Amino acid sequence: MLNTFQPLIEAARGLDLADAAAAEAELNRRLDPASDAARALNASLVALLEEGKIAERGELPVKWGRVSKAVEETAGFSIDAVHMTARGPRHRHPKGEIDWCVALEGEPTFDGRPPGWVVLGADSVHVPTVAGGAMLVVYLLPGGEIEFLEG
Repeated sequence: MLNTFQPLIEAARGLDLADAAAAEAELNRRLDPASDAARALNASLVALLEEGKIAERGELPVKWGRVSKAVEETAGFSIDAVHMTARGPRHRHPKGEIDWCVALEGEPTFDGRPPGWVVLGADSVHVPTVAGGAMLVVYLLPGGEIEFLEG
């Protein structure tokens, strides 16, 4: 199953998240969300979701699951998959966060952003929110670092 996530891992490998906008631009260059490769990746991710192999814990509005801890094979990123239709828990990203967002139904946005890449820099804090439908979000966390916060 980890092979399905290789395009995301390779796109994110070695990326500097100090400048979130620049990192996101580079991700879009490395794996364009409108490309045939991205469409094939999205179809594979949706199939894993439908088979109950990812985002298998909890209940909507937020179902989640850990795909991999941060290991050498994942370029030091942990990988989590989350099926969302609303708000998730507030959290902080000590080293940043790279998100690959896939529309599942409706015209969803993630934190007001359309499907595709979303990058949050080091020490950023947010309440991840899907509006306008349902979305699968694949979270890549450098070193697997995340801190859940109150509120």
